[in-house]
Amino acid sequence: MNPFDLSGRVAVVTGGNGGIGLGMARGLAGAGAAIAIAARDERKAQKAVKELSDAGVRCRFYPLQVSSRSSCLKMVESVMSDFGRCDILINNSGTTIRKRPEQLSEADWREIIDVNLSGTLFCAQAVYPHMKAAGRGKILNIGSMYSVFGAPLVAAYAASKGGVVQLTRSLAAAWAPDNIQVNVILPGWINTDLTKSAREQIQGLDAIVVSRTPAGRWGEPDDLAGAAVFLCSPASDYVTGVSLPVDGGYSARG
Repeated sequence: MNPFDLSGRVAVVTGGNGGIGLGMARGLAGAGAAIAIAARDERKAQKAVKELSDAGVRCRFYPLQVSSRSSCLKMVESVMSDFGRCDILINNSGTTIRKRPEQLSEADWREIIDVNLSGTLFCAQAVYPHMKAAGRGKILNIGSMYSVFGAPLVAAYAASKGGVVQLTRSLAAAWAPDNIQVNVILPGWINTDLTKSAREQIQGLDAIVVSRTPAGRWGEPDDLAGAAVFLCSPASDYVTGVSLPVDGGYSARG
């Protein structure tokens, strides 16, 4: 038996239409999983669906407003109706607004917390009864290096991602008796649309990241694939509540 085999499993990937979400979806699909991409941008999502479908993967798009609990519930019910099961959830949807803390508005704060933290809980709540009924499940949340570090322009983002780590631990403790493992990946600096805007906004960021990262480069979305497969497969059945940095050694360097 291959402990990394995901044949017959169905994975929901929120924000799976690009960046690290699509990188992880590719990894799970390569291990045999069917993929449900849940996201806001349908046009972008359909490109991702076509890519995976052309590779022979069973894949569908589901509209999702992750900050709405009712939208999360509706999305999961649609997946259950179409696929008949939901074995894996990757909570990847996220957003940020780069401002100094004294400049953050109430609307800025609520948007970041609602998407990054509340959305993680709402999607986990939506899949829980189905995973419990099936007798197993994998939930993989996506944190950030800012779950650990702080920086002047990411107060709300860092707070939300630190919350994701603590939420992960609490869900792991609560749902382990139901054979549901809940873990979190902490990505480092990965080449995505989100970090592209950071490089445009923060002078010298590219060189700073490369010099600070022991691997000597930015990460690519596909660098998340292996860790995602491990934490979503039977290989990690005795791993829960763990925070795994995938950052080229960034967080290990003093």
